[in-house]
Amino acid sequence: MKLAPYSDYKDAGVSWVESIPAHWPEKRAKYYFKEIDDRSQAGDEEMLSVSHITGVTPRSQKNVTMFKAESNVGQKRCQPGDLIINTMWAWMSALGVSRHEGIVSPAYGVYRPNKIQNYDSYYLDRLLRIKGYQSEYICRSTGIRSSRLRLYPAKFLSMRIVCPPLDEQIAIARFLKRQDALVSKFIRNKKRQIELLQERRNVLTYEAIKSKETRWLRFGVVADQVGRPIGREDDLVYTPIGLFNRGRGIFHKEATQGRDLGDSTFFWVKPGDLVFRD
Repeated sequence: MKLAPYSDYKDAGVSWVESIPAHWPEKRAKYYFKEIDDRSQAGDEEMLSVSHITGVTPRSQKNVTMFKAESNVGQKRCQPGDLIINTMWAWMSALGVSRHEGIVSPAYGVYRPNKIQNYDSYYLDRLLRIKGYQSEYICRSTGIRSSRLRLYPAKFLSMRIVCPPLDEQIAIARFLKRQDALVSKFIRNKKRQIELLQERRNVLTYEAIKSKETRWLRFGVVADQVGRPIGREDDLVYTPIGLFNRGRGIFHKEATQGRDLGDSTFFWVKPGDLVFRD
C-alpha cells in the first residue's frame, strides 16, 4: 500500500530516521511524561506483567513460573493510560501502555502522560516498541552486557519522542488495527493448515510403522553419534538452537556473541543432523 506523502518535512532529532512531517512535535520524554512512584498500601490490586511481546497484561492471564513475592505491599500502582517500562528488559522493548488498573514490580518504571490529550494509548504502545526506539533504549541503558542492561528513569525521560497530532495518531492506530486483524486471520488459517498437515503426517507415519515392508533396526546401525564442540570466540556471533517439547521440532534463538553465551557447552549442528534432548 502506497500512502500519500506529507507536503513538508523536517530533520528528525534521532539518527535512525532521516525526517518526519514538519508539523509533528518532537521533544524529550519528560515534556510528555512524569514518573509515578505510588506504592500499594494493601497489596490487593491486580498484579500486571510487562512483556516485549504482549505489552502490559494481567499476570493471571499468563503462565508465570518466576518467583512470586509473599506480599504485594509496596508494589507500584498504575492506572489505564500509564506507560510501564520493565527497567531490566527495556532493551528488548519490554514495555507498554496499560489498559488496566493494578500494580507492577517496584523495579519497573511507571510514567503518566502530563496531558491525556497528547497521546492515543494504542498509538503510543505501538510507537515506543518499534525498532528505532528500541535502539535508543539500548544506547541509554547502563550495564556491562545485554542481560544486565538497565534503563533508568532519567535516561528514558531525556529521550526525544515524536508526538503527531491526536487525530493523526487515531488514524494511524485505526490503520494498524485493521492490519493486525488481517495478520491474525492469516495466522489462524496457517495454524489450521499446519494442524491438518500434522494429522496427515501422523497417519502416514502410522501406516509406515505398521507396514509389513518396514524393517526394524537399532538406531546405532543407521546413525552415528557425533559431537562437534565449538571453540568459542568472544566477538563471533553464534545462533543457538532449542527443541520444542512434544516433538514439535527445532527453533532458533537470538543470535548472540560468544562472550554472552554463558557457561554452557555448545556443539555445532549441521543440516541433516538429528538432535535429541537428553
